[in-house]
Amino acid sequence: MRRPFMSTPEQLAGLDGQQYLVLRPAGPVARSYRTIQEDALARIDAPLRHPHTEHVTLRGFAEPERRDELRALIVEWAAQQEPLELVAEAVDGFPSPWQILIIRLARTPALVGAYASLSRALEPTTFRRLDELSVEEWTFHLSLLYGKTLDAAAWRRLTAREYRPLVPEPAEVVHEAEFVWYDEGVEHAEILPLGH
Repeated sequence: MRRPFMSTPEQLAGLDGQQYLVLRPAGPVARSYRTIQEDALARIDAPLRHPHTEHVTLRGFAEPERRDELRALIVEWAAQQEPLELVAEAVDGFPSPWQILIIRLARTPALVGAYASLSRALEPTTFRRLDELSVEEWTFHLSLLYGKTLDAAAWRRLTAREYRPLVPEPAEVVHEAEFVWYDEGVEHAEILPLGH
């Protein structure tokens, strides 16, 4: 059974009308993610929001009225991609004002190429994209914890304890992407094989 990415009513309501293209690891990267997330949550003395399931977001959109058009573009993009290797390099984070604890992924040529080719496919469109950055600026990652509610001192303590390189680096190949959308408090997803 498919495990949803977000699970709380608050998270689902906040994502209503949005769509995402994500990769879902299922091997060594996923296992490392779950262990790191569980350990970090156990050490925190405050409740923090976090993803329910590990995922790598490649793009976010706000196109509830044109979801079918957006889906068609993403299906075409996925068919032209080869399976993608994910290599987890370190536990890292995005600083204030975001304060998100992440697993940072290596910028492999295949992952960078996939992101860049998606940028090229989207360039002539008017789809509304969320928090889009250039391939040079993008950090490939899996979000572990959302620490925005922590004060500066608590965030510093968290990062001092959690930031570290991952040795050995967990790695796996993903053979599919997922087109995920949120509508009236419900998460929906379609699996898109890469290279088919």
